[in-house]
Amino acid sequence: MLAVGILIFAIACANSEDLPYVELVQEGDTAAAPELGEPSRLPLRVAIAAVISPRATLESYGLLLDYLSSHLDRPVELIQRGTYAETNELVRSGAVDLAFVCGGAYVEGERNFGMQLLVAPQVNGETTYYSYIIVPSISQAQTIDDLRDTTFAFSDPLSNSGHLAPLWMLSQMDETADDFFENTTYTYSHDNSIQAVADRLVDGAAVDSLVYDFLAAESSPLISQIRIIDRLGPYGIPPVVVHPDIEPDLRAVLLEILLRMDRDLEGRAALEKLHIERFVEIDISAYESLREMAATLRGWDENP
Repeated sequence: MLAVGILIFAIACANSEDLPYVELVQEGDTAAAPELGEPSRLPLRVAIAAVISPRATLESYGLLLDYLSSHLDRPVELIQRGTYAETNELVRSGAVDLAFVCGGAYVEGERNFGMQLLVAPQVNGETTYYSYIIVPSISQAQTIDDLRDTTFAFSDPLSNSGHLAPLWMLSQMDETADDFFENTTYTYSHDNSIQAVADRLVDGAAVDSLVYDFLAAESSPLISQIRIIDRLGPYGIPPVVVHPDIEPDLRAVLLEILLRMDRDLEGRAALEKLHIERFVEIDISAYESLREMAATLRGWDENP
């Protein structure tokens, strides 16, 4: 029923004169490159990694997609996948023009095919974020040590805050997730992880601080049902990326539009919906700690 509801919402967006065309492609479908046509009217294909669930993504990013559509004077298609690896593949294959990804997925894509940074969001004057270790509000746990031999939720295998960072913390304790926890699972979005902890389906989870803070700012009832027991980081904030071979003129236009969003009323409204102050350019060095953690934990050789 949820999948049907999402599809109905997407179709409604597609038929609205005031919104860009939004296509929510289901997991397992293939997103092909757009057919040849008038360049200025070809759809801009945008991927948003499953940091939050599909319905929440549509609700949060709708104004931003609308803004891109109006300023590019072309339709915009939103393509989602169930995992970060699948989103990376959309970028690698050229099936999307622009993608909002996690920091862990970025350093993986950078290594595998040269995924490039375009911009990064600035939140509270910073371009960093954290991994929060959370437990149910009624839990007796005070530190990660108290979660030994319990059930724990990760968000996605390529997630930094939801997987890489907690694994790194455990490695500094000479532990692995398999040995430390009784059981682990993947929820494939941070709001799913928060829900799982709130419902006490798991004893703890690692979640993106931006998602947690977003829900807190939106007065989500979930926040009162969970508690933070540790904060890992800071790390380079999840960026907006493109393929290394993107058409230079398109890259320049996208960069200009995103960097200027905070300078007009419509753009600020779209940013405020996401609790972002503005987009800024960011240096690749901001993600060096993620590269180092990934190289150690994933056993990367010097060359891919």
